[in-house]
Amino acid sequence: NGCNDIYDEDCEEKYLFDELPFFQPEVASSFFIVESTEYRGINCRFGMAGAIAENHFDASRNMIVVLGGQRRYILSHPSQCSNLALLPAQHPSGRHSAIDFSNAFLKENQEKYPKFFNNATANEVVLEAGDSLYLPTYWMHYIVSLTNLNLQCNCRSGTTHEMDNFVRDCGF
Repeated sequence: NGCNDIYDEDCEEKYLFDELPFFQPEVASSFFIVESTEYRGINCRFGMAGAIAENHFDASRNMIVVLGGQRRYILSHPSQCSNLALLPAQHPSGRHSAIDFSNAFLKENQEKYPKFFNNATANEVVLEAGDSLYLPTYWMHYIVSLTNLNLQCNCRSGTTHEMDNFVRDCGF
């Protein structure tokens, strides 16, 4: 017997918004919700060992929490986009790298993407249950699920514009 309106004060069910009110969509502005009209809710993803999300950027701020298992993140500053062989904006996978990070060190990839192998820089972090990660707008990220079952939830809200020039120079 669910509630039809999450803002109904008489509703006895509890929602994440009740526990974390700073995620409320109607909040004008906060650290988490930059533009309340751009808030897209909380998304959760389950993964099995070896599942990946190809290297890409999101055009909004991203707060990530791992609730179970482990996930490896390879992170690059937006200034690296010219070294990461991004597919063109018009491509169906625009915002994603053409480099298969799962097989990045194959000889043919080294020959095909010399800027990646000679110039690209990145950071690596492994998140475990209870860890969180804040990704600013346009940060590149490649994700690998490390454990047999893992769960990650994230929310995105609003765009900051400090890094626009980097992705603009890469055609976005």
